[in-house]
Amino acid sequence: MNQTNKSYDNAVIKKLEESRVEISASVPVEIWEKFRTKALKNLNETVTIDGFRKGNIPENVLTAKVGEMVVLEEMAELALPKAYMDILIDNKIDAIGRPEISVTKLAKNNPLEFKAVTAVVPEIKLPDYKKLAAEQVRKTDKPVEKISDKELDEAILRVRKMHASHEGHDHEKMTPEEHEKAIMDNLPELTDDFVKKIGNFNDIPDFKNKLSEMLAEDKKVAAREKTRISIADAIAAQTVTELPEIMIQSELDRTQSQFEADIERMGVKIDDYLKHAKKSIEDVRKEWAPHAEKKAKLQLILNEIAKLENIKPSPTEVETEVNHIVEHYKDADRERASIYAETVLTNEKVFEFLETPVKLSSK
Repeated sequence: MNQTNKSYDNAVIKKLEESRVEISASVPVEIWEKFRTKALKNLNETVTIDGFRKGNIPENVLTAKVGEMVVLEEMAELALPKAYMDILIDNKIDAIGRPEISVTKLAKNNPLEFKAVTAVVPEIKLPDYKKLAAEQVRKTDKPVEKISDKELDEAILRVRKMHASHEGHDHEKMTPEEHEKAIMDNLPELTDDFVKKIGNFNDIPDFKNKLSEMLAEDKKVAAREKTRISIADAIAAQTVTELPEIMIQSELDRTQSQFEADIERMGVKIDDYLKHAKKSIEDVRKEWAPHAEKKAKLQLILNEIAKLENIKPSPTEVETEVNHIVEHYKDADRERASIYAETVLTNEKVFEFLETPVKLSSK
């Protein structure tokens, strides 16, 4: 890069605690001065001076009105983002979140000096994740047992309870015991007509067969989830990393947004819920913090394994998932949906890799 066209100079990178770096640098005078015209134009469009149309104020009149320092500050606002981004790219700094940028020297005909502190994707030292995953798979990967008659009967009873008549009962004034008795007294009979009415079933045997298949699938999903949790916990326990606070706060923000959406779907305002619970949102976020930290750490682990094993979804898979999201959430931003879809699909592929003994033992 030609020195005279370089957006920054004298860059010094210093590592800080909590996966942060401090960048000290300057913007050369000849580069910084190039932003003066744009800075004056921006100010011209916001400042009002009697006798002049907005946007048509002469430079000397505008500078006399706002002061030279305001012009320099506007120039700095324009010059710093470019310099900051170029430093990140040139030094391969994987920054996350917004930086804290402060100007340390601001004077006409002098280099613009500044400091920037930003969180970065932390270094992560993984254990032998293949070995740990294989151990957990061997412990938990057991064939799903056949659905017993008792489990099927209990499931059928739950279905009948869901369709029990509530006519003539004020359940809000009942005790739990009275409520249960009222439901049991009004259970619908298990007949061919009943199962045809509640779903796509031909008769009672068809209903029982399909319900058994559904219960078996639920068992498989639960078993797989249990295996994945044990794999994640085993790897996380031996992973060494330093989580930046911004990652934990970002996870807490996602949790809060989902929580508020769930509460509102139930017809309850978040303020009313908190008042009833006698808690502030800060109290609730503190309760969520350990789980948020665990999720943030797990995402780092999955990202690192995906990178090491070259695991990623195909563009077609991502596009299909994005289309599905946009179809169900009309207001969804397509770019954000794409990032979300790629993350979810990558995570799924990493877990599929970790829970497959053949792949784990191949190396």
